[in-house]
Amino acid sequence: MADSSTQSIVIAAPPSEVTAVICDFPRYPEWADAVKRVEVVEEYEDGYPARVRFVLDASVMTDEYTLAYEYAEDISRIEWHLVEPSRMQKVQNGSYDIEDNGDGTSTVSYTLEVELSVGMLGMFRRKAEKMIMDAALTQLKRRVETLDGTR
Repeated sequence: MADSSTQSIVIAAPPSEVTAVICDFPRYPEWADAVKRVEVVEEYEDGYPARVRFVLDASVMTDEYTLAYEYAEDISRIEWHLVEPSRMQKVQNGSYDIEDNGDGTSTVSYTLEVELSVGMLGMFRRKAEKMIMDAALTQLKRRVETLDGTR
């Protein structure tokens, strides 16, 4: 059974800059350490990615999988799910909720639910989830704040 976890971080940029980085999937290998290759497989009519294929190499875990994305009308929520089971994952559901703090910063809440195809003790699974979520949020924050409106 998959467990869901949520973590949040404040990023010194408006929501539009945060969502621009999140939705620029082909550039993920430039800033997301474990992501080695990304391909937008299908787009919506408005140009937002609908299906995205990822190749991960996190040293202890490698995987290839495709995620289907959906977006709130104002892009304040970006959510995804695993299209079909991969070598390492049975289930992956997630979302970014981006809140405008009204002071030029945004609070990004990252929710992730993963069920692995391989067995893992609960204690190790929770530690791995925390590491994945911490890395995802801190790497996103660094990327957005480094770009600082230069997109």
